[in-house]
This record gives sequence, structure tokens and C-alpha cells, in this order.
Amino acid sequence: QVQLVESGGGSVQSGGSLRLSCAASGVSVSSRCMGWFRQAPGKEREGVADISPNGRTIYADSVKGRFTISRDNAKNTLYLQMDSLKAEDTANYYCAAGSYGGYCPLDTRTYNYWGQGTQVTVSS
Repeated sequence: QVQLVESGGGSVQSGGSLRLSCAASGVSVSSRCMGWFRQAPGKEREGVADISPNGRTIYADSVKGRFTISRDNAKNTLYLQMDSLKAEDTANYYCAAGSYGGYCPLDTRTYNYWGQGTQVTVSS
């Protein structure tokens, strides 16, 4: 049974930083597409960043240069370091696990398993 458990969300002022974690079980973060998505109230879920089994990363234009996705294979955990946060980054953030492929499009259709989400609120 696959479980993805996010943590690290919270409230922060604009310009601040947060690090999200996603502890995985039933799936290896090193062998699948792993990604972070977010959804704000009234909006569709959108891709933030993902990482392929070979380490290739993709970022949404809105977060390039501010967010960094990484993984710790030994801990089987995925991370999202978020710096220079803006009010428009406010959303519920979800961890996701997808296919075994080497190319991982940053799209919800790539992903089969989802965590329950963690809320990030950035005040201006």
C-alpha cells in the first residue's frame, strides 16, 4: 500500500522560507517520478516541480529560481525547499508518485498516488 505523508507547511511572511517533506512508504522515491503540486481555493491543481528517477528536474515558471526539489533515497523522502515566498504561493501542497519512466511531465496525468496535502500560507 502506497502512502505519502506531507509535512512542513505553515504560515510565513512574504520573503520567507519553508521546507516541505514527503515521507513515502510502499514506493521508492528513487525509482519513480516524484512531484509536488499545489491547489489554491477555486483553482485547478497545478504542477510545482518534479524529479525523475535519473534526477532530471522540472519546475513551473512561477517558481524557478525560488524552489528546489530534492530527495533523500536513504530516508525515502521527497523535499521541496521554498525560498523568497510570495503571497501567490499560498495553496495546499501535495506530494505525488507516478510512473517509473525517465521522463516525468509536470502534469497530474503523470501521477497515480497522492498525499493528503499540507497548507502553505504566505502573508504580504
